[in-house]
Amino acid sequence: MAKKEKPKLKAEKRKITGRKVKKLRQEGVLPANVYGKKVKSCSIKLDLKTFLPVFQEVGETGIVDLNLKGETKMRPVLIHNVQLDPVTDQPLHADFHQVDLKEKVTADIPIEIAGESPAVKEKGGILIQPLTEVEVEALPAELPDQLEVNITGLKEINDAVTVADLKVPKGVKLLTAANQILAKVEPPAEEEEEAPPAEVPSEEAEEKPEEKEEKPEAPAGEKETKAPSEKSQPEEKKAKAKPEKKGPQPKKEK
Repeated sequence: MAKKEKPKLKAEKRKITGRKVKKLRQEGVLPANVYGKKVKSCSIKLDLKTFLPVFQEVGETGIVDLNLKGETKMRPVLIHNVQLDPVTDQPLHADFHQVDLKEKVTADIPIEIAGESPAVKEKGGILIQPLTEVEVEALPAELPDQLEVNITGLKEINDAVTVADLKVPKGVKLLTAANQILAKVEPPAEEEEEAPPAEVPSEEAEEKPEEKEEKPEAPAGEKETKAPSEKSQPEEKKAKAKPEKKGPQPKKEK
């Protein structure tokens, strides 16, 4: 069986950095970096249209042959840290990790759920997936695209599948802790019963008495002790209070 040929990408070194790369993106050019062990990091640029199908094919675990303009030797790289536009989902930047095909590397491998859980289908359980990827170590060419976790054995509520249950290809070592849960069946959500309406006055009814509440009237005895106003004073006191008007005095005869 013929060995599958690795995807290829063409790129060239770039001098434009910082905020000026915005102009490159407007022209359909993807800014990127190349780095790796015993490799001098450099800034590169490549055509976005050619990058997209390759990235969709290999993801972050497949090796790509990167051909830099002016170099005759291909660089084996893994695509890492692809930054996406939050609105358009188009790549804004990418890193290319140059690897030595004879040295092992670590990578995060996606977890794919396979099969159907009887506990979910027959007992109404809810399947949760705490981990969506696991870390492995392997030679670059032996990195799997994904790892499958079979959930057909989850027959009861609270049954779970852990990292220890994963089957990995030869040459691949799992680095994620074996007791980490990959998938679990939770109990079905309990429907909350609506409590009958309590027989209590509504807020409006509670507020009305407060609005109508009046201050209690003082006892009759207290009313009599209040100081009378000027209008209620006896006429005699009013007469005393008012100065008597003096009429015209008769002239004295000389």
